[in-house]
Parts: sequence; structure tokens; C-alpha cells
Amino acid sequence: MSITDTLSKMDHLIEEQRDCIENCTEAAEVCEWCADECLGDEEMEACARLCRDVADIASLHARLMARGSDYSSDLAETCADACEACADECESHDADHCQVCAETLRECAETCRSMAA
Repeated sequence: MSITDTLSKMDHLIEEQRDCIENCTEAAEVCEWCADECLGDEEMEACARLCRDVADIASLHARLMARGSDYSSDLAETCADACEACADECESHDADHCQVCAETLRECAETCRSMAA
């Protein structure tokens, strides 16, 4: 079963929350991949660190939204900020994994901002 199918069964979530959970989950996964690809290259160290931070923050944010936590909107702003900072870093590198990561993070930041509002 896909994450979209699973999220559609969660009656307490509105569509925007489902989209944000899906985007945060995808951001966490792509950031882990990007960080792993950056390992061993000193010039990519900042990218790897930011990616790992975003993976943790986005994953936590998705879990808080899924359970309807009162703290998810507080974390939404932090997640959006982290996604944007990481996307900026990734965009400064030519590596394909960084470009894919940056694109995914921009989308995640947008949905997180809407959750923070």
C-alpha cells in the first residue's frame, strides 16, 4: 500500500495535511539519499549535514501531523526553514542528487508553510 493510500484512510486529516505528510516523508527520504551520496567529499559536508537535519525534522513533522499533535504547527515553520536552507545548499552543487533534493525540498517547504499559517 502506498503512503497516499494509507493517508487517505486517516479521517482526522484534511487534504493539506495529507499533502504535507507525503511531502515531508518524501523530503526525509531524498535527504537521506543525498546525504549518503555526499559522504566522503569534504566540499559536500555542509550539504550532508543539512540533509540529515531536514530528514530528522521532516520525519518528526510528518509523525506529529499523522497523530494530530498540537505541536505540529509549531514544527511546520521550522521544517519549512530547514527545507529552504537545505535546498539553497543543494542548489549550489551540480550533482544530480542535490538537484533532485532541492526540488523536493522546495515543495515540502511550501506545504509546511501552509501548515504553519
